[in-house]
Amino acid sequence: MTTPCLVLGATGYVGGEFLRLIAGHPELTLQAAVARSNAGEPIADQFEHLATTFPSQTFVEYDDAISTLPDGPLAVFSALPHAQAALQLAPLIERPETHVVDASADFRFADADAVASIYGQPHPVPNLIDRFARGVPEFVAQGEHPHASQPGCFATAMQLALVPAMALGWSDGHFFATGVTGATGAGKTPIATTHMPERHANLFAYKALAHRHAPEVVAQVAAAVDQTPTLHFVPHAGPFARGIHMTVMTTAKTDSDSAALTTALTDFYESQAFVTVSATAPRLKQVVGSNHARISVARDDEAICLTVVIDNLLKGAAGGAMQWMNRLNGWPESLGLDTTAVGWS
Repeated sequence: MTTPCLVLGATGYVGGEFLRLIAGHPELTLQAAVARSNAGEPIADQFEHLATTFPSQTFVEYDDAISTLPDGPLAVFSALPHAQAALQLAPLIERPETHVVDASADFRFADADAVASIYGQPHPVPNLIDRFARGVPEFVAQGEHPHASQPGCFATAMQLALVPAMALGWSDGHFFATGVTGATGAGKTPIATTHMPERHANLFAYKALAHRHAPEVVAQVAAAVDQTPTLHFVPHAGPFARGIHMTVMTTAKTDSDSAALTTALTDFYESQAFVTVSATAPRLKQVVGSNHARISVARDDEAICLTVVIDNLLKGAAGGAMQWMNRLNGWPESLGLDTTAVGWS
């Protein structure tokens, strides 16, 4: 007997990845794909690549989906925008035998005031925040939380570098990060900076030292290693559809050379199925289309540089969320996710 699954915000890029992952998951069956503005429209019309998987199933209204839920276990994924997610998830969070994984920012902070400060509006359901585990799955003990909050895509990539650098004593906790993301990171609704003539063969920074994933990284790294880092982050928009290339630099506090640092990093991630340490700088095509991350480390006399590549829609969103759902249900963490990168995307 498989577990029925609900996807909220199902028409965006992350929602489409949720649908694709559910289709290949042996323990999940799609119960409903919720999208208010597309209710009644076939999933295949919105996502033609899923036509053979969902040939006749349609998107449904939220109220219709909630009113027809079966009794018993339920898996819920949310790809809704912040604030909207918390409101629609609230009745499901308190439903028995239900696990929720939210890909929005609503439950990424332990403090409702932090959400209000960063996102500019009060948290709609602050009493439910403590129901969620938060952070990159590799660094968080599940504990007693029935639900989980998936970090942002940039935040995922940065944490994969910062956590080992601090846990292994390589850094004084002061970091500079530069990340380049594909156009899908801006969402499915077209805007000027995702328009093809603007994005193609172009590269530009945005929200320099002011991106809202930075405080999220600081809070989640502090929770993982019991030390609070200082982070200066500059994101860039890249001329490709999907993927994140992240470079993180810090002043070295260790005498270990690059080879020794690589060995230590390999040992640190030895038990993690989705993180591979590379002796050379990783490339996007090694991970795009998969839930895998690749990371390398190098140093000179004064500085350590960590380079991370992930697929922003998978490891940075829907794939990381599926890792969480597997853990919440007691399934192997790689279930439904053990696919290789596309390679020639």
